[in-house]
This record gives sequence, structure tokens and C-alpha cells, in this order.
Amino acid sequence: MPLHPEIAKFLATLPAPPEGPLDPVAMRAADETHVAPPEKRLPLHAVEDVTARTASGEVPVRIYTPAEADSHGVLVYFHGGAFFLGSLETHDHVARSLAKETGLKVVSVGYRLAPEAAFPAGLDDCYAVVRWVAEQGESLAWDGTTLAVAGDSSGGTFVAAVAAKAHDDGFDRITHQILYYPSLDLDFDVDRYASLRENAVGYGLETAGLKPFNAFYLDSGADPADPLVSPIKRADLTGLPPALVVTGEYDPMRDEGELYGRRLQEAGVEATVSRYEGAGHGFVQHFSWIPEYHRVFEETRDFLGRR
Repeated sequence: MPLHPEIAKFLATLPAPPEGPLDPVAMRAADETHVAPPEKRLPLHAVEDVTARTASGEVPVRIYTPAEADSHGVLVYFHGGAFFLGSLETHDHVARSLAKETGLKVVSVGYRLAPEAAFPAGLDDCYAVVRWVAEQGESLAWDGTTLAVAGDSSGGTFVAAVAAKAHDDGFDRITHQILYYPSLDLDFDVDRYASLRENAVGYGLETAGLKPFNAFYLDSGADPADPLVSPIKRADLTGLPPALVVTGEYDPMRDEGELYGRRLQEAGVEATVSRYEGAGHGFVQHFSWIPEYHRVFEETRDFLGRR
């Protein structure tokens, strides 16, 4: 189907990107101006900002409790933003929707960003918070069953990398991994995947923007050949947790996500690959108010309920 008309209408209003090098500080500040005020956010039983004291240091997290209960399953969420953008605030609405639809307690991770924090600081923070949830389960009222990890875009990169690190470390508490339009191959050869050419221009995120947007991360020491940076390069995917991989029809990174899902299936991992028609990159963050795309939270709920 064509690009969703509401998305097309929004993209038509965007100004041309400024010339010159990207300014992380200015771009982060601009993102924060779009955050809804607290009184307009989806209400939940409780939302609390705490500091997770982990093996990676002190990591800010925001904990969303959907309803009063003695205990909950937990979903740890890693926001997107090309490793240098995004925050607990810019993705607050995503975490709230995940909590409401799944019924799980959501722990959103305010991991360190490039370029100020060199690789693997952000990844270490994400992994450490997952371990912290398991270790602090009683104080978090974790029910000891579901411990899912979810993330969008570069947050999806961290989901795949965290699941791999946990498997290699013998940490077997992660029950599900959920990757929304993940960035899984940071070697941006335009001939590697057909979607990099098919969706190169006109759909929001453009193929030519991938290198400059990810340069802060790569220049900080992240090697695209490292499977913790480009998880699709991991040779052995056996033993990883069940996965839901969500892609957008008009996303340049569509094909790498779908290939990863197929490789998981070939490795014997229960994996669902779900393409959202008419959508480009970022639709969970930016367009989940459209009913067709809000369905992603319901699909996440159903996937989590299979185990």
C-alpha cells in the first residue's frame, strides 16, 4: 500500500535538514520540545523515577506500573535515537502504552549516549539494568516469570545485543525480545539490502542519513563488524529468547530486520516477523496514535502472552 496519508501529510510539513555537521545538543533540545506535558500523558497507576545502582554504575530509570497488584511481569525498554538522541522523556508515551497494553511493569532505561559516552557505555547500561531487575526482583514486585526486553530503532539494536550477551553469560532470565524496526547492520552498504535503495528517499528516515546519524556511535569506538554493534553478524543465533521483530514497509532498514527474524527462525528460535504496511521508520514513536499502528502494542501483548 502507499505511505499512510497521515504520515505523508506530516512529512510534507518538515523543513529541509540544516546543512553542516549534526549538533547533538541542539537536536536533543529540539526533541524535548515535542514532549507532552505531564497532565496530557496516558495515566497509569504509578510512574516513578529511580536510580538503578548496577554493575555499570548508577543508571536513571523510569518505572511504569499499569495497575495495582501484588506483583507484575517486567518489560525493560530501551529507547531509540541513533545512539545519541532520545531520553526517558521523548519516549515516555511509548513506555506508557506498553505498560497499559501488556499489563507489565515497564522499566525504561536512561542509558548513556554517544558521543559523550564511548561505546559500549550505553549497551552496558542496558544490560546492567536487566540484571538489576532480576537481582532486585522482590523490591520491584517482579513476579519472577516474564522478563522481556524491548526497544525501537537503535534501542532494538541494544535488545538484540543484550539478549546475546545474556545468553553468552549464562543469564537465562530473559523470556522475550521485542525489536521495533531495529538497526541490526551498521555497515551501511547500500547494496547490502534492497530496502536501502527502495526506501532511500521520501519516507522520513533516508538512507543517506544513516551514516551521519550513526557516526557519533561509530566514532566512539563501535565497530560495525562487532556482533554487539551489528547483531545480524552474530554467527550462532541458537538459544536466544523468542523474538518479535516489527518492521515498516517504507523503512530503509526493513530488510535487515526481516532477515534477522528469518535467521532466528532458522536457528530454531521462536520468532515472529511483522511488517506494518504503509509505515516508515519510527512509526511506533511518532505515529502510534494512528489506529493501524497503535495495534503494535496489542501485537506485543499477544506475543508476550504466548509463553
